[in-house]
Amino acid sequence: MTTKYFSQESTINVDAPPPSSTNALTLAYRTFGDAKNPAVFIPTCYCGRLPNTMNFLYEAKPNQKTPPVLANYFVITCGLLGGSESSSPSNTPAAIAGPRFPSVTYEDNIRMQVALCKALGVARLHAYIGFSMGGQQAYHMGALYPGFVERIVVVAGSARTSWHNWSFLEGPKAALVNSVDWLDGNYSSPVVRGTAAFGRVYATWALSQAWFRGRQWEAAGCATLDEYLAKHWEQAMQTWDAHDLLAIMDTWQRGDISSCFPEDKGDLATTLGRIEAKALIMPVRTDLYFPPEDSEEEVKHLKHGKLCVIESIGGHMTGGGGIYEEDNVFMSEEIGKWLAN
Repeated sequence: MTTKYFSQESTINVDAPPPSSTNALTLAYRTFGDAKNPAVFIPTCYCGRLPNTMNFLYEAKPNQKTPPVLANYFVITCGLLGGSESSSPSNTPAAIAGPRFPSVTYEDNIRMQVALCKALGVARLHAYIGFSMGGQQAYHMGALYPGFVERIVVVAGSARTSWHNWSFLEGPKAALVNSVDWLDGNYSSPVVRGTAAFGRVYATWALSQAWFRGRQWEAAGCATLDEYLAKHWEQAMQTWDAHDLLAIMDTWQRGDISSCFPEDKGDLATTLGRIEAKALIMPVRTDLYFPPEDSEEEVKHLKHGKLCVIESIGGHMTGGGGIYEEDNVFMSEEIGKWLAN
């Protein structure tokens, strides 16, 4: 599948704006299906890349008996700004590379995504579906463009990053920026020790206590928990640029739909009330980032909201489709019914 690119002049504040030739930010994206079909937009999540972004919804597996739930839709997947594939600290011109990359908000992402949709001939989205940071983007799309999107699906996400969520992220960040190879952000070689430490600190939060009690690392093909942490977390994070990890984390930590509307004065309920789209909110029962209790409170203030809890021991990772097949089936079925609603 070919990755394509969409560029637009940046409206993001940069203290020392670079020359116009380097001032265009770029979104990396892929499309699936016939452009004549209803359009569904799916953005990446934290440490998500285009090839593995909720692809159980739109890509058939070998010998799969039924087509994916989005088989008859025009699916657009898109990379987060800062997330390595779209414009990021690791791939932009020197003037805004590395520590000079501008701070990017969800609003910045959403406005560029809408421009991308229009460039592709999409006048209205049938649905916007997102997991984790993708779910937070779904909330922002619904609030910022109530007439552009008919449905949003928030899988393991929130309309505002909670203080608990913000604090958890400070842990892996501290492990990274205090590593010996971080060099105050002025590194010339990959920060392998820092990103490995980042992964080990991050891992426990991504799963659940029940996952660990059940020794589920063995189902992942690892004889010990330490082997699992090394293979699936330390090594995985070492494939990321350190500044990219921090750039998208900054977007996540500042996530708050009410900040897009100063007149709402930080009142989340008021901003949630701006969303006209039908909203399917799907928290994971054992998610340590975005617990169901937070989603229950958000749904109270949505005009057309429905809460559907994913009962899984997989923790936050469940929502991305990478843990248990039965959870993927459940999510596909519920999302399919929502899209037809």
